[in-house]
Amino acid sequence: MKNILITGAGSYIGTSLETYLKQWPNKYHVDTIDMTDSRWKETDFSKYDSIYHVAGIAHSDNIKITKEKRELYYNVNTKLTIQTATKAKSEGVRQFIFMSSSIVYGNSAPIGKTKIITKNTPVSPTNCYGDSKVKAEEGLRRLEDKNFKVVILRPPLIYGKGCKGNYRILSKMAQKLPVFPYIKNFRSILYIDNLTEFVRLVVDNEEKGIFWPQNKEYSNTSELVQIIATIHGKKIILVKCCTKLLKILGTTIKIVNKAFGNLVYDQNMSYYKEEYRFFDLKDSIERTEK
Repeated sequence: MKNILITGAGSYIGTSLETYLKQWPNKYHVDTIDMTDSRWKETDFSKYDSIYHVAGIAHSDNIKITKEKRELYYNVNTKLTIQTATKAKSEGVRQFIFMSSSIVYGNSAPIGKTKIITKNTPVSPTNCYGDSKVKAEEGLRRLEDKNFKVVILRPPLIYGKGCKGNYRILSKMAQKLPVFPYIKNFRSILYIDNLTEFVRLVVDNEEKGIFWPQNKEYSNTSELVQIIATIHGKKIILVKCCTKLLKILGTTIKIVNKAFGNLVYDQNMSYYKEEYRFFDLKDSIERTEK
């Protein structure tokens, strides 16, 4: 029996893992703890084999980064992470799994440019959100030793039923718009059930190190919208004359490059010794939308 503590009550990723592991009630016991106040410090960590740290402040392109917001990123994404791991190590927890992000490599390449990340690509955060994740990773590595294994996950965009964020925006657009721009771009993405299976394997195999889980296939934003529309019985026309306009908009509107720019992981870096990618792109979109 593996005893797992998820830090971050109510999080989409944490809740998804807890639900997923209920398939094996004799193999996993999962607890979740709220990290929004200091009461978590009173929790006994010593009974857990692994801690899955998903508590954090997510990035939003629509919110101006004030001084207060910047401090919040570092207080939660960096300091809280290291404090939690320090407590875990001192109380004998053997594995700490941290949800980092592909944001540590900076922004997407603009429309028409490529950005392929390999294992040798250095981190290069372009905002305080990404930097807060990088600094958390650095702090965790300093804690690691033979008795305390640190796992750092750097997933791309995560999607699935009930998710929020950019995927949800695209889904709404696919169901409402009669036309949508066609841009030939490629992006790494990760279906939530592929992620939860990967985390399960990481726990079972008592892993340590940095991992880059992603789907087997890259996605194309325009084709993704078309798949969603088809699932909902909608017809959407992809228009191929918008590239120049979107390139211009992308110079001033960040969300344009985030949606239509390019950012992929080399597929070789996401291979694992056991299969975790049970759902391909089309199947995962159907499961998400239905």
